[in-house]
Amino acid sequence: MPPKSNPLNLNPLQLRTLTLLQQLARTPGNAAAPDGDGAVLVGNAPPAHGDHFHLGDAVVRAADATGLQNPAAWLALQRKGLIVSRFPDAALLTPVGLAYDTGPAQAILHRADHAEH
Repeated sequence: MPPKSNPLNLNPLQLRTLTLLQQLARTPGNAAAPDGDGAVLVGNAPPAHGDHFHLGDAVVRAADATGLQNPAAWLALQRKGLIVSRFPDAALLTPVGLAYDTGPAQAILHRADHAEH
């Protein structure tokens, strides 16, 4: 039997928030090197300009990022062992949080369909 999709039963807001925290972990300047346990400290989420913001190689609609400012979303992710919250400034993504398949990444992380030269 294949593994269950979303085994921790995260709601859509929690999934989007975790997706963005994972993207922060992959973005230079927004993440510290992994600690001895493999956890990564992320912070410095860029401010929105207009209805979007840039997060590494992706563009994110501000409407998809409301969880970054929602302490309840962070507490839920912490309760499920995916992050250690330092709301609103930073989050420590656990190895489980880094590896969790959030599903909506392609839906909220918009990338250009052309290669840079």
